[in-house]
Amino acid sequence: MNVLVTGASRGIGRAIAVAFATRGDRVAVHCGSNREAARETLEALPGSGHVLVSGDLGNPDAAQWIADVAEEQLGGVDVLVNNAAVGTTPATRTPISEMSYVDWQDAWRRTLDVNLLGAANVSFHVARHLIARGVPGRIVNIGSRGAFRGEPEYLAYGASKAALHSFGQSMAVQLAPHGISVTSVAPGFTATERVADRVTDQVREQSPFGRVAEPEEIAEAVVFLASSDTPWASGSILDMNGASHLR
Repeated sequence: MNVLVTGASRGIGRAIAVAFATRGDRVAVHCGSNREAARETLEALPGSGHVLVSGDLGNPDAAQWIADVAEEQLGGVDVLVNNAAVGTTPATRTPISEMSYVDWQDAWRRTLDVNLLGAANVSFHVARHLIARGVPGRIVNIGSRGAFRGEPEYLAYGASKAALHSFGQSMAVQLAPHGISVTSVAPGFTATERVADRVTDQVREQSPFGRVAEPEEIAEAVVFLASSDTPWASGSILDMNGASHLR
């Protein structure tokens, strides 16, 4: 299969790219701005034929360009993994009592532009390519436990991930007649560079396993949902949080 993984410079995205390449798939590694880290991901992939695609998913024209270039360079994208996201960092906190209305607007717009609209726009173009080629495909969205548990410090992030889950389920219904499966994975805390300073004992104790997930564990779930044997999973949201939040 040919796979486009957005936000594959590091963390969960890098693990997903490696998991697919290890199976023998060809991967388009997307990055927003960190080309150096993305190139490290590309060089770490086993096999050959992998490509690097960069662009700001918050820009609709760039989202189309990313999908079109991956389609051309891979000879067709069979699987799209919408992993790129504006994450939970000090810069994206949304404390109403502490921030200005201008900063509030900026935080929401940037988060939604990438996490929701960017994923929707890339999905549109990948789906159109699949339909034009008349072949089945898979779209896997990387959501979040926070869509269900809540993100009181990162309101825009939590809302964007809840919307991404809803988008995926609606797309699953629309695209099923074309043989395109759409699923989502909802990870909890995962041991990535982005949240390394926030993984405390208290966070680990949220799960009865007493730890947080490894990126490779999330990647295996994505590979499973993207396989040709799982079309009946379309529309599902797979919780990957180590029983730290049950619904």
